[in-house]
Amino acid sequence: MPVREREIYKVTLAGSLVNIILVAFKFVAGIFGRSSAMIADAVHSLSDLITDVIVIVFVRISSKPEDKGHDYGHGKYETLATLLIGVALLAVGAGICWNGIEKIVRFFHGESLESPGWIAFVAAIVSVVSKEVLFHYTRIIGKRYDSLAVVANAWHHRSDAFSSIGTAVGIGGAILLGEDWRVLDPLAAVIVSLFIIHVAVKQLKECIGELLERSLPDDIEQDITHIVLSCEGISQPHHLRTRRIGSHYAIDIHVRMNGDIPLREAHDKATEIETRLKEAYGKDTYINIHVEPEK
Repeated sequence: MPVREREIYKVTLAGSLVNIILVAFKFVAGIFGRSSAMIADAVHSLSDLITDVIVIVFVRISSKPEDKGHDYGHGKYETLATLLIGVALLAVGAGICWNGIEKIVRFFHGESLESPGWIAFVAAIVSVVSKEVLFHYTRIIGKRYDSLAVVANAWHHRSDAFSSIGTAVGIGGAILLGEDWRVLDPLAAVIVSLFIIHVAVKQLKECIGELLERSLPDDIEQDITHIVLSCEGISQPHHLRTRRIGSHYAIDIHVRMNGDIPLREAHDKATEIETRLKEAYGKDTYINIHVEPEK
């Protein structure tokens, strides 16, 4: 198994194990601690577990080589996984928000809310610490191997940490401040849900841009131009087109060179450009170079 795929599996499986433990602990703490915020937090952790499975399945698919039906490989499957993670985050955030608002409305209509127990508060603290550790570990691996799906999953871990911070504040306030402040439990859930929705929208924006063939950022395109111009005998790079294919870049560019040189020399210069670009952006970068004579 390639190093990239193995490391992605390793970090994702570690997250899955932590999520399994947290889901069980949070549901028990939410039920016995009578905390709606903790139960919502448990559902959020459950969504993390589901997205871990999505990453494992789609990273294996995206790592498959080119075949007859996929000339550019299977990288877009990883983008699809990112899309599914974003949709899951958005759905969870909206669900937590709706549930919290319902409880707040009932509270202000005179309904008494149950006081959460200390076990729910402890579960929230444990969740904050464990999910923050997972966030940093997962993001490091995602950035190291340039995987949008793994980075998205890292932010899912952090959104769970944010959720647990809000849950801890709400539960702690509801316990310590008395009956009149028990509304803090569902209020915390609503506030945290807004953070979750924000992260979901950010992730969806990135992967939708890739699916719609958005160009690479300007600074990367400028670097590509500089790399091309660093090759001797190459001038006037133009018609640069770029995009992402999963974790890889695709680069199309036109260049000019002396029209009187032999075809083999022109080919060697184009190969030099391709080699330098792959050294900068990875051996799996898709590169198409169109050569034109200088005027």
